[in-house]
Amino acid sequence: MRFSRNIFAAIAATLLLVTAAPLGAAKAEPYVLMDIASGRILAEEDATKRWYPASLTKLMTAYTVLRAVEKGYIRMDSPVVISKSATREPPSKIGFPAGTVLTFEEALKIIMVKSANDISTSIAESLAGSTYGFAALMNEEAKRLGMTGSNFVNAHGLFATGQYTTARDMAILTRALRTEFARYDWLYRIDGLTVGEKRYPNYNYLLGRFPGADGMKTGYVCESGFNLIATATRNQRTLAAVVLGAPGQVERAALAATLLEKGFANETEQTAMPVAMYTQRPEDTEPTNLRPTVCSPEVVKTRIDRGDDENVLINASQFVSARASEPVFQEVRFGASGPASTAPKYADVPLPTPRPNYTPPAQPVAAEAAQGG
Repeated sequence: MRFSRNIFAAIAATLLLVTAAPLGAAKAEPYVLMDIASGRILAEEDATKRWYPASLTKLMTAYTVLRAVEKGYIRMDSPVVISKSATREPPSKIGFPAGTVLTFEEALKIIMVKSANDISTSIAESLAGSTYGFAALMNEEAKRLGMTGSNFVNAHGLFATGQYTTARDMAILTRALRTEFARYDWLYRIDGLTVGEKRYPNYNYLLGRFPGADGMKTGYVCESGFNLIATATRNQRTLAAVVLGAPGQVERAALAATLLEKGFANETEQTAMPVAMYTQRPEDTEPTNLRPTVCSPEVVKTRIDRGDDENVLINASQFVSARASEPVFQEVRFGASGPASTAPKYADVPLPTPRPNYTPPAQPVAAEAAQGG
């Protein structure tokens, strides 16, 4: 059920030829390759090892929003209002001034493409009244899905010790998004967005460069390393590769491409056990913190010097090629015509940030009984 750890080493060796400089240790970190339709695990490595999700968190944010639509709390044209607190979020951000109004649909597009932390916070506040109330909803949905190795304390994925996940849980979430809300699959394959004259390309290098690529989300903070969930569809078969803790964005894309290609070629050992049946291992406690290696001055300089871009990726992976067509950019639209959220609202009171082996309450006590925005 596992690929050899030599996969990551082989990719790293190829990159050494391209860059003539090492990029951290050439070792495999957690990954999962899954068939979306059946839930079969085609390959995995340390699937239940706890990890910092970084902006993969935004997939949980999207799922929570889509569930709120399904429950009737909001519509996709309901308003997301940028607050002053949201404007103070660290990058990556889009920088709209406080008071700007978007629809939930436009906001989801922005967090999927630009991975904007200010928009994620605005989504949380507009739906649940506070970031902490929204995190409670995220945890409620994660628990319902069987994501037993995850806990969320924010909607954007910026580093927090109480926010963690596993490759297994991210695979569960990916499958839920692609099966329960298949009509929104277009959200994850947008090439880029424009705001006025500014252009924001998607950070997922596999889109347009790997045959069949159709999503899904990148993530990076120093503590997590470079994460990627990549999906691709060929002959009506969709596979998902979850890669956590790569030393660079090139490596994460190259490993995901390798996993997907081998999956489509049936060069994996399938198991009949659905992903939801995997259980948390008792030894999985504190997530690994990669800041000392991923963000050391030497490693950061190496990434800058080699030009961490699609051309390096093409040289590093035999499964990735140059785009055959120009990317299509969509213009961000402002304003909203739908009703405000009627979800229960929670005060801006922090949720507990437990150690990973602590199970938090399902949600906090509602701070007010009133519904609405």
